[in-house]
Amino acid sequence: MKAIDWQVTHTDGNARTGTITTRRSIIETPVFMPVGTQGSVKGVRFEWLEDELDARIILGNTYHLFLRPGIDIMRSQGGLHKFTTWNRSYLTDSGGFQVFSLTDLRKLTEDGVEFRSHIDGSKRFLSPEVSMEIQAALGSEIVMVFDECPPGDAGHERTRQSLELTARWAKRSKVRFDQLQEDGSDLGRQPEFDHDLITGKQALFGIIQGAGHHDLRTESLEKTVEIGFDGYAIGGLSVGEEKPVMYGVLEHLAPKMPADAPRYLMGVGTPEDLIEAVSHGVDMFDCVMPTRNGRTGSVFTSRGKLNIRNARFAEDDTPLDEECPCSVCRRYSRAYLRHLYQAGEMAAATLISHHNLAFYLDLMHRVRQSIKAGEFSRFRREFLSKLQDNDGLSV
Repeated sequence: MKAIDWQVTHTDGNARTGTITTRRSIIETPVFMPVGTQGSVKGVRFEWLEDELDARIILGNTYHLFLRPGIDIMRSQGGLHKFTTWNRSYLTDSGGFQVFSLTDLRKLTEDGVEFRSHIDGSKRFLSPEVSMEIQAALGSEIVMVFDECPPGDAGHERTRQSLELTARWAKRSKVRFDQLQEDGSDLGRQPEFDHDLITGKQALFGIIQGAGHHDLRTESLEKTVEIGFDGYAIGGLSVGEEKPVMYGVLEHLAPKMPADAPRYLMGVGTPEDLIEAVSHGVDMFDCVMPTRNGRTGSVFTSRGKLNIRNARFAEDDTPLDEECPCSVCRRYSRAYLRHLYQAGEMAAATLISHHNLAFYLDLMHRVRQSIKAGEFSRFRREFLSKLQDNDGLSV
């Protein structure tokens, strides 16, 4: 049963372009997935994501949707797509990262994790089986296994224990996932887009852990590939480790990951992080930075970040980024957006978040074009050079 179709279309060194075809959309890679934590990309309407930004896939957060509105409501509303009206693809995370960030509010056992809701303090339980059942009810196109995410500075032995638990949980996730696919419960919503290559309902991705230890990353990769998944994700990065550690893991690990499946770097990161990861063969990304930074007035541009709150933009009649084709940059000035932010107008966060997402999605478009033309190395060099030449723009 084929839930996604993956094809590599071009390569340039380790960098590559491809397509992921789901029952709802054809996703060109490398791809950045906007984060829709609560079933909504913060401050940005789905119409804008569809019509202007052409986002083909967004991420939903299993932990948050489990707690609110809850799975009974999700089932009664016909699943995540119908409930949110997003008719393109969803990837849902497993809830593992959020649970393990609740260090003082959780109890970890072999069975799973008991934790207290950050909303009302009620006791809840997540396990590989429960996570698969929640994600089946949500009806996402891509499902993530339930894993443990150790801190970035975890020692070798602690990290080994974590990856071994993640491997055991991955096997349990796969067993329960397969049962749900066979049973068909909570699934089978008929989408608007239906590609004849696709016969399955959901795809399952495994997660590779190992913190900054290269030998443990290799071990985790081997254990995960042995189980067998539709795609493979790199977890446990951008959790406090230094940039050289993250880049070292990517250089070591990404090229070793199966070439015949999508490679996904979870929760990362800055534009330069994405470019670095693409250079090692990563295909998929998500991060809250475009909208989180947008809400604080931090703007991503082709010449580095700028802080719209800075007084020097009070009379600046230029767009946020003269190289950006988005509707915000075509219409509004830095001076006006600064005024909105200083005045506490909600539109400021919405417009800057919109621009930041447009910047990320356009960056991935330009990356794909450069790989297809065999010019990714030149593109990477020139893109990073612009950022370095303008270091301190936001000060």
